[in-house]
Formats: sequence, C-alpha cells, structure tokens
Amino acid sequence: MNDKRTALQPPRPSLTWPLMNNNIVRDDLDALIEFLRQDNPILTQSTNVRAFEREWCEWLGVKHSVFVNSGSSANLLSIAAIRHLYGPGEVIVPTLTWVSDIAAVLHCGLSPVFVDIDPRTLGMDIDQVISRITSKTRAVFLTHILGYNALNQRLLEELERRNVSLIEDVCESHGATFNGRKAGTFGLMSNFSFYYAHHLTTIEGGMVCTNDDGLYEILRMLRSHGMVREASSDSVKNGYKSRHPDLNPDFIFAYPAWNVRSTELNAVMGRQQLKRLDENNRRRTENLHLFLEHLDSEKYRTDFATEGSSNYAFTLILRYGDADLRGRVESALRSRGIEFRRGTSGGGNQLRQPYLRGLFGEKECLKYPQVEHVHFFGYYIGNYPGLERESILELCALLNGL
Repeated sequence: MNDKRTALQPPRPSLTWPLMNNNIVRDDLDALIEFLRQDNPILTQSTNVRAFEREWCEWLGVKHSVFVNSGSSANLLSIAAIRHLYGPGEVIVPTLTWVSDIAAVLHCGLSPVFVDIDPRTLGMDIDQVISRITSKTRAVFLTHILGYNALNQRLLEELERRNVSLIEDVCESHGATFNGRKAGTFGLMSNFSFYYAHHLTTIEGGMVCTNDDGLYEILRMLRSHGMVREASSDSVKNGYKSRHPDLNPDFIFAYPAWNVRSTELNAVMGRQQLKRLDENNRRRTENLHLFLEHLDSEKYRTDFATEGSSNYAFTLILRYGDADLRGRVESALRSRGIEFRRGTSGGGNQLRQPYLRGLFGEKECLKYPQVEHVHFFGYYIGNYPGLERESILELCALLNGL
C-alpha cells in the first residue's frame, strides 16, 4: 500500500528558545535562603540595599546610586528631579524606547519632543537631537537600546556647551561602553533596570545613578514619599528642620513623591548576581558577534555599531521592507519554538501607541522613517550566557534559508 506519510520529512525539532533562560541560578536562590535563615531578618530596605548601592557604584564608576523597585521607577524619579530642578519645559526623547521613559515625562508635566533613530545603534539620531534643542529643553533622555552604545562625542560636547542635562537610560545595556567608560557615567543621571530578563536581575528593581551630591539627596527623598529623613546629608536634614520648626523632623515632606523603595531580598539577589555580571556580558557579546557574522547581510541588517556593546538580545532587522520575507521569518521562528518580539525594544515606534496617538495625532508617527522600518520589519530574539554556539548557527541557517 502506498502511504503518503512515508514520503514526508520528519518535523524539525524545536530549538526551545525563550527570550530569557537561566538568569537566576542555584547560587542566587541559596543566597536568599541563607539570608532568610537569620533570626528576625529585616526584609524592607536596610543594610543589603545600601551595600548593593555601594557595590553597584564601584562596578559602574559613579559616586551615588539609589536602588528602587523597578527601572520604570528609576525613569520616574529622574524626570521628577529634572522638573524640580529646572521647572516646566521639554525633554527630547527617542521614538524607540520603553514606554516608561516617555510616560515619566508626561507624568511630571513636561513635554516630550521626539527624534528618529540611528539605524546602526537603534539609539537617537544625534543630528536630530541637536537640531531640536531650544531654550525650552530641560534634558535629553537617551536610551541605549538592546546593549548598543548610543552616545557620541559631538552630542556630549553640544550638551555641555548649551548646558542641557543628559539622562542615560541603560536599562537594556548594563556594561556597554563609550570611549572606554561604561554607559551610565556620562549624563547627569542614568537609569538601570533589574527586571528578570535583563543582564542582572533582582526579579524587579532598578537604579538611579549620579555623580551630583545635591541631586543624590533629592533622589533619596523622592524614592520614599519625599521624606527629608531619607536624605543622607545631615546638613540637608538640619536645613529643613530649621526652616520648618513647626514640623516633627521625622515627618517633613520636601516633595510630593512616591514610595518606590525596594527590599532586602531584591538587594541580596542583586549582590549575588553582580559577581558574575562581567563574565555573563562577555558571553552575550560573543553570541552577538557570532549571530551577526553568520547572518545573510543581503536579507538582514548586520552593520550595527557593535563597538562597546553589551548585548541584551539579538537584533534581527530585515534590510528591506519585504512583507513576504517578514511573514516567512515569523512563521519559521514560531514553528521552531523561537520566541521573538516584533518592533524590537518597547514594541517599536512609540508614537503608534494609543497613549501618544491621542496627544500627537494619527500621522505624527510617519515623520520618523527609520523607526517605522524597525516597527514593521524589526525583531529581537533572546540572547543569554547559556546559549550554545550550535544553536546560534542553526538559527542563522534557518533565517538565511528563507
């Protein structure tokens, strides 16, 4: 009997490729268990939070760090500090970023001014940033996308010349460098996220970093209800106390702020993960280079500015706006169990999102062609230290054959 099934090829096995895998290891869990074995351990913000902040400062190369409960909270505190320092005005923001960068600007009563992206870094188009600086500009909020460095010297010099503050969002780029210095050390402030899938995780958590002593005190107060007692400086606390003798010194609220503190448990995990961050970043970078070197440059973009990168996820962007190839790519990835996100970081062009369409209109998104291409023809695929070389090569072969 002629059975047609005998002529069929067996299905290709799944690569079982999630966006993140094994980012929390047994040593991390054991560190938490050991901490909880103490008699009456303090679980809310205490000595481990302070220790994690000090150790992060040493790793990054800054004077001050403030640990918070998420990278989004780090964004919010940074923009709130800008508003308190400089008053209302505009903040130049990317069209490709996470929602909380732009949401923080809106929440704090400032106006976002958008720029397109540089296709080689996926960060802000520097020419557009410089051209949009005006007397109303209070800060430039630059995002280092998916591990790529988005800085250049001309931008830094222009911001310094015009006395405009730089905030670096490094939530996806722990360990990326520019001119030998880590991203997150160039601006007035920088933000990091320690979400589960990021280079270092505390499950949920984030950090605001700065070298400015006065700003550091503001950030500490903003983290915890605006309470003056959260400041580390006795002179700051005594100044408020002397100016407000009618108030209990334990309950002086300098700012209308929030509670975005984290916990000792998050800090214990962060301290443990920090021990292997550099090695994990090295492996991620090797993975990225292997991926880009074996990807077909006729079909996909491979000319990213990888110098100084600390890759968070593989960037898969079609070279041309080919809807047929896009369909084949998505179908192939799904059939092989390879998780992906279209639009790359944050889901693509933020101006297409409902929260901005209502403010800027339906057609504003069309003014930014580079991010529009990424929105419809760009993806990211998980990159983590445990990825095997053979799996990366198999992925490239699959994509190149489409």
